[in-house]
Amino acid sequence: MSNKFAGLLWSWLLLLAFSIGAHAQDQPPTPAAVPAPAAQPAPSPAAAAAAPKIVLDGQWKGELPVPGGSLPVVITVTDLAGGGYFAVLDVPAQRISHAILNVEQRADTLLFSSDELGCRFTSLRSADGKQLVGLWKLQTYQTPLTLVFSAKSGPSKNFKFPPPYRVEEVSFTNPQDNIRLSGTLSVPPGEGPFPGVVLLSDMGPQDRDATQGEFKMFGALADFMARHGVAVLRLDDRGVGQSQGDYTTATTADLVRDAQLSLNYLRTRPLIDFGKLGLIGHGEGGNVALLAAAQPLPPAFVVTLAASGVAGKDVLSQQAAGFLKAGEADTAQAALVKKQLLDQWLLDQKIKQLRAKGANSAQIQTLEIQHNMRKREESKKLQEAIAKNQRAVLDVIQQTTDNTQAQPIVANMLAQSNPGLDAPQIQTLTNVLISRWYRSYLNFDPQLELGKVKSPVLLLHGTDDLQVNVNNLSLLEKGLKSKGNKLVEARRLPGINHQFQPPATEWPLMGGEPKPVLSPLVQQTILDWINLKVAK
Repeated sequence: MSNKFAGLLWSWLLLLAFSIGAHAQDQPPTPAAVPAPAAQPAPSPAAAAAAPKIVLDGQWKGELPVPGGSLPVVITVTDLAGGGYFAVLDVPAQRISHAILNVEQRADTLLFSSDELGCRFTSLRSADGKQLVGLWKLQTYQTPLTLVFSAKSGPSKNFKFPPPYRVEEVSFTNPQDNIRLSGTLSVPPGEGPFPGVVLLSDMGPQDRDATQGEFKMFGALADFMARHGVAVLRLDDRGVGQSQGDYTTATTADLVRDAQLSLNYLRTRPLIDFGKLGLIGHGEGGNVALLAAAQPLPPAFVVTLAASGVAGKDVLSQQAAGFLKAGEADTAQAALVKKQLLDQWLLDQKIKQLRAKGANSAQIQTLEIQHNMRKREESKKLQEAIAKNQRAVLDVIQQTTDNTQAQPIVANMLAQSNPGLDAPQIQTLTNVLISRWYRSYLNFDPQLELGKVKSPVLLLHGTDDLQVNVNNLSLLEKGLKSKGNKLVEARRLPGINHQFQPPATEWPLMGGEPKPVLSPLVQQTILDWINLKVAK
């Protein structure tokens, strides 16, 4: 809400306060006119501590009485997981939207206040939990007010419940490349200062949420971290969304510079602790984060998600499926999910049959072990087939430095190995493979700078990652510890894939279909490590 509109409401109600106050001198209010909450003395600290937290999650709506009519008001409340509340005030008639309210519980009394508007609502919740009954005050103006509970979804299907933290659209300039980078900054509620992180995306141009179909990896991670006390900056990659530039012409060094500028931007924000700023990178973003940590003015910590420990050519040889368009990637992922669910269903049926025949637990366990071994063998053969085809293409790209010569050769090879792609798709994929970024990553060696990293580092990798082999974890750990960094931890996460999703059998069902989610284990692991190593 703008200060202009807040001032208009305050001035208007203040005029009413004088008017109502003058009238009140002639007609003193009766005791019945003052609701019980305002007349109650404040409880002792011990009583307040002993009172159970009142659940307020949802919308509370009512009509604020004013001379000649009333103003519809809405207070939207989110119960915070760590205790307390986040609330906003809407007064549509005064063009006030999402003005932040302070919320305090004193025993059974609930106090809502806004320093910006100078108003206060003291209330009690009704026995059935459906009403907040109390007294609204603004300067000398006061009036009884009753708010009625409404579910989060609200009367409109388009209602979007506000998050319990501050969200701001931000941008800053990379002066060396003369481009502007844009994104979203999420800041926890409260006074701060808070630890902060910058999220760095995997290879390929991605938006600030790292959107892959319906799955928004960075959007989910930013929401989780902001709800639990960590500020998050996530950006559109160069040439994507609101950011300027061209991702296909950017080298790894360019991306490192973007990461450093992002940290510098957070260092200017008053609610963020400039001494507790870190980088969280996915895939290539993890390697970019480690390179930034090897430079002067490094981040306070780094978290990598499936970063590479081997040469760029070895990584790219496993990435053929990674260059599909979003819709095609969704189709491929959906087919994989269906296969995983079918495999699990078949296994469950076999287990049921064995148990019906009197099989013991050792026999059941043997069946599961054999099933998992077959899955690993199938994945290994798939990876080997992808790597063989892809390496032939990569060899041509490395040996043919002139793009005008490389383009027709690469396009022909792709058409032969990908008969399901049409001519425009082949052309798009070819342009990516011979781009400046792709050529630079082919020669990228992630091991060169690892010995210079002195910050705490958490390395995470899923055991079900089919794009970057989990053995990369050991290679990174060894390189980081080679010069004596004892602040490095490496963790293998069972059942987690490259997008850091849990097994498909654990996805929630929405509309009868399983929908991908960011693993809760991954989110909690990152948060706990930051709190243990950095935030204290």
